[in-house]
Amino acid sequence: MDNYEEVIKELCTIGDYVRWGSSLFGDAALTFGHGTDNAMDEAFAVVRHALYLPHDIPPYMIHSRLIECERKAVVELLDRRVRSRKPLPYLIKEAWFAGLSFYVDERVLIPRSPIAELVENRFEPWVDSNNVHTILDLCTGSGCIAIAAATVFPDAKLVATDISNDALDVAAMNVTRHGVTSQVKLIASDLFENLPAFQKFDVIVTNPPYVDAADMAALALEFEHEPRLALAAGEDGLDVVRRILYDVHEYLTDRGLLIVDVGNSYKAILQQFPEVPFIWPEFDRGGHGVFVLSKRDLLDYKHHFSLSGA
Repeated sequence: MDNYEEVIKELCTIGDYVRWGSSLFGDAALTFGHGTDNAMDEAFAVVRHALYLPHDIPPYMIHSRLIECERKAVVELLDRRVRSRKPLPYLIKEAWFAGLSFYVDERVLIPRSPIAELVENRFEPWVDSNNVHTILDLCTGSGCIAIAAATVFPDAKLVATDISNDALDVAAMNVTRHGVTSQVKLIASDLFENLPAFQKFDVIVTNPPYVDAADMAALALEFEHEPRLALAAGEDGLDVVRRILYDVHEYLTDRGLLIVDVGNSYKAILQQFPEVPFIWPEFDRGGHGVFVLSKRDLLDYKHHFSLSGA
């Protein structure tokens, strides 16, 4: 902190520290993408958390003056973000998804999928939300998708699976935190492996590993803090997605829907399955790479799906 004595002495307001933090982040060439996408918003998130302020502070508070202990707390967290190169959610043990707060640490991927918007819209218009009674969340990680879905479908039953017991421990914390233990069942499973063959779901939703080998080799330091198991998916990024497409029809109801986030690997999907009528929703809050397929389409085009990339 000795290096920041002048900063703590001279800077006074919330706005001062957001401006200075943004410059600090820019000079350190930090990478963003875990809740914010630029240095200014990241600095504001850091300052806000260090001061225990809500997300929606009124504009006039940006001019509020800080006492010395508050200035030190802000500078300390800004400095930790730079020195550790850890994503902010790991430093503060919190991430937001679909308007809900989740505990996160290095055992799980930081929630950021645009699937949140689909959950908030109750998966409409691709299903009749009144007929959604069972939902499966594959590769649940922190449990954010399953828990968010449970809040918008309070009468539905949900199953959430993950191959990582560490991830399921975090998911269990969040299930308890949000009071949905009677709705959400957590299962240790490699995709469908430990599910009863007769179990069917109205919606199956997943944010599986989808990062291809080239992108894994070029990961920024911030992303290297996330569990590799939740990111890497083979040479083309589709190792896990191919397995899902191959088996998923057996676990969907007749009018069931599959929703998959494949991120930047959407190009590989289009190249490998050009005939399949994937639906790619547009998102009001930005984001891409999520496809939707009905049970009917999955059956009609099943002969296109294989467990290899050939």
